[in-house]
Amino acid sequence: MAEKTQRDSERGGLQPDEGASGLVSLAEITEAARLLASVVIRTPLLPIPMLSPDLLVKPESLQPTGSFKLRGAYTAISASGQEAIRRGVIAHSSGNHGHAVAYAAALLGVHAVVVVPSTAPKIKTDAIEHYGAEVVTVAPTLAARVAATEELVGRHGYVLIPPFDDRRVIAGQGTIGLEIAADCPRVDLVLVPVSGGGLISGIAAAIRASCPGAAVVGVEPELAADARDSLRRGERVAWPAADVQRTIADALRVEQVGVLPFAHLRELVTDIVTVSEDEMLTTVRLLAGQARLVAEPGGAAAVAAWLFHAADLPAARTPVAVLSGGNIDPVLLAEILTGE
Repeated sequence: MAEKTQRDSERGGLQPDEGASGLVSLAEITEAARLLASVVIRTPLLPIPMLSPDLLVKPESLQPTGSFKLRGAYTAISASGQEAIRRGVIAHSSGNHGHAVAYAAALLGVHAVVVVPSTAPKIKTDAIEHYGAEVVTVAPTLAARVAATEELVGRHGYVLIPPFDDRRVIAGQGTIGLEIAADCPRVDLVLVPVSGGGLISGIAAAIRASCPGAAVVGVEPELAADARDSLRRGERVAWPAADVQRTIADALRVEQVGVLPFAHLRELVTDIVTVSEDEMLTTVRLLAGQARLVAEPGGAAAVAAWLFHAADLPAARTPVAVLSGGNIDPVLLAEILTGE
């Protein structure tokens, strides 16, 4: 793996066509899959025992960093080539993207800095530091993370690795859609958690190109439903930071979807539905008990939509839900499992 990552870094990894614009293409996602072949786990599609109607789950919680974010982070850092090695990289994150950037940077021999909110779970910040990245803590708002990141880029010249509003990151996340289409060609509905929109953008681009008849539906917490509002109004809507901080789904606490992700939402996504706090927690418990899968609340959101809001979803005979992450605080997990 070390030789491969060095080669990818030297040649710059994924290189979109010069002047590339518009939605991320299937060719970009396919190239990202090539880069990621020996880096990420090709997660299986697993049924949930005793669940009716049937649902297949793609457990990205099984990735080395515990979430899907490794796909986009490695793709983007690799694409930066020698520039990343020379200057170092920086990312802002609620936790999972930072963890993935730290891990990918370590693989590629790149110095990394990660800006996180003060509310980021310790399990995520500890992981970032474990892989040698520097952690910078700021107020729990997207604006504060962006401002601190921009200031550090200006001072040190770091290469920015955005969490979602970046076509190389989106291409990396889109490899999940490629795998779903290959493993389940009959898929007719894919449910995806939504935060900044990078995950659903990549998956929708891959699924709609590979399985044109399939619907892609996003899932958000009721307490952080800015993407739902944006899709329905036809323009990006921002929620107040204090409002989105209310949800227990820390991975989905983004106040506004990105510009490029919103273009994908409008073109490729059928709908966005919301789930309650109790529905996510109940789903975390069900996944652990029936499927032996550990999920964080935000990671369980898509499965929760199938369990509790099937009437709001397009009719489907072969649905797939993406379990996007499993980096949950052990104390919280214990409380959920015991119903406390």
